[in-house]
Amino acid sequence: MAFDVSLGQYYESKSLIHRLDPRTKLFFIIMFMVSTFVAKDVYSFAFLLGILLVSIIVSRVPIRVILKGLKGLAVIIVFTAILNIFWTKGEGEPLVDWEVIPNFWTLKIYVNGLINAGILAVRIIMLLTATTLFLSYTTTPIELTDGIETALSPLKKIKLPVHEFSMLMTIALRFIPTLTEETGKIMNAQKARGADFSSGGLIKKAKALVPIIIPLFVSSFRRADELATAMECRCYRGGEGRTRMKKLKFKVKDVFGLLFALVLLAGVILINIYAPGYEI
Repeated sequence: MAFDVSLGQYYESKSLIHRLDPRTKLFFIIMFMVSTFVAKDVYSFAFLLGILLVSIIVSRVPIRVILKGLKGLAVIIVFTAILNIFWTKGEGEPLVDWEVIPNFWTLKIYVNGLINAGILAVRIIMLLTATTLFLSYTTTPIELTDGIETALSPLKKIKLPVHEFSMLMTIALRFIPTLTEETGKIMNAQKARGADFSSGGLIKKAKALVPIIIPLFVSSFRRADELATAMECRCYRGGEGRTRMKKLKFKVKDVFGLLFALVLLAGVILINIYAPGYEI
């Protein structure tokens, strides 16, 4: 089984979004998340989707690269949507009324459940796409670390390890494609030795994953030890007294980026008030 996941990887380009300050991208992501949850109708969701598509075009990141990053999360998205179908109660007669266990559990599916499940899936896809686009594909790990650390720098006054926290988040994001690739190699090696991961019931498939999990854990600990050794060899001692080769500076395009993020949130609110459509 070959894994082709681009989540956590940097896509090199010279687009406008690539040249933005990482703090601007962080602020835009926060405003986009807030706008996604503030959106109440079809028009506001279409507005956000249009902004996201324009951002993808401006970033010059191919659609196929973004879809590869979402492919590994498809199971989670579908599972969340299905749960929302079963747990949402609506008005009127249900589309499906099935007594699974007599006098104990009745499964009912309403139209509202189907609509909410679809909207939830779209919301999750938009959030994941925007986050990976601005914080992964268009931002290097070093820029992301510096941006998070600078944005959280006021917390240093209360003795919080801001630098270590931002470094931890960046390393975790960067190692997603590495560990995914390692998992694919281990599965191919096990298949070459006669392992079968597709046949059998759920319990058998779970047991078949044991020969994958153990080598993956060993490989992860080995990579972590190698990374720690490499950082020590480069005299890394945390954020105390650390200087940067490139200091972050806001430019004119960053000011426009911050204003655009505020306009995005304001646009969603105005659409909800003055141009209400089908509420969701």
